[in-house]
Amino acid sequence: MTTNRKFTLAKRPDGEPKPDDFKLVEETLPELQDGQFLVRNHYISLDPAQRGWMDDRPSYMPPIPLGDAVRASAMGRVQASKNPDFPEGQWVMGLGAIEEYSVGQSGGFTFPVDVSVAPSPTNFLSVLGAVGMTAYFGLLDDGKPQEGETVLVSGAAGAVGSLVGQIAKIKGCRTVGIAGGADKCARLVSDYGYDAAIDYRGKDVAALEAAVREAAPNGVDIIFENVGGNILDAGLNNLNEKARIIICGLISEYNSKEPVGARNIWQLIVKQATMKGFLVRDYPPRFAEGAAAMGQWVAEGKIKFDEDIDVGIENAYDAFMKLFSGSNQGKMILDVSPAD
Repeated sequence: MTTNRKFTLAKRPDGEPKPDDFKLVEETLPELQDGQFLVRNHYISLDPAQRGWMDDRPSYMPPIPLGDAVRASAMGRVQASKNPDFPEGQWVMGLGAIEEYSVGQSGGFTFPVDVSVAPSPTNFLSVLGAVGMTAYFGLLDDGKPQEGETVLVSGAAGAVGSLVGQIAKIKGCRTVGIAGGADKCARLVSDYGYDAAIDYRGKDVAALEAAVREAAPNGVDIIFENVGGNILDAGLNNLNEKARIIICGLISEYNSKEPVGARNIWQLIVKQATMKGFLVRDYPPRFAEGAAAMGQWVAEGKIKFDEDIDVGIENAYDAFMKLFSGSNQGKMILDVSPAD
């Protein structure tokens, strides 16, 4: 019998998640049934969206049940199988949980992966996975960037934002990134090729508006929004006619105990702009297309990406909270690989 350690949701967070909102538990896994396979997880994706799944409120996915392992994208190898489509030793990835072992079956959210096409299996949780596909399809399908346009990205030093800026540059756009702290802003320019960087720290809405106006004197054509709140408001007051706003995330609002939201939505009317929410869940049938393009740009040196990997399921809480403090340096991944 196999013992599984899993990082479970003990109670629903009230504002910022606390350590006692979670519990690391052990359980004995049942015997596999016909059609099932057992995955030994190696790498688990930590993402801001997981915070929303912890709340009991309407969303695009059901809330994580109390007592269940926290839902997460995971990558691992099949250790035992009663399913011919998933032989032992096969690398797989899919929507699983923060746990060392997961049981999968045909028709689920797990699929085989050829790890030989990437330098590291972790790349399938970053540039070649949902993160890369969010940046690629979110910007190109919904933003439809045209050469010479200006693209404003919030959370620009994050896993998605850093890729969005680089794709926009490939498409001939001027890029302005917003991030927290001098170090991250410096990296926006030196590492990710942004034309201008804005440090949001210590700035109210008026100061942010002025900073965006200075960095984008000809106005903003596309906003790729990952943060929300005052940062989104500042962008909305700098729009050009027919601007496009892609709402990918609102991380500044996830832990708020009080209702928050953008106040300058009226600018959508003034500028005849459009605002659209983006979910990568609609794009798995096109992942091969996006991964091929991203992989080629990486090989050509046009795309740089970073991964921040913490080790051990016992460190899941601290690694997850890096997303909200902004201390992570790239895509946040938890390594739960077996010691052997």
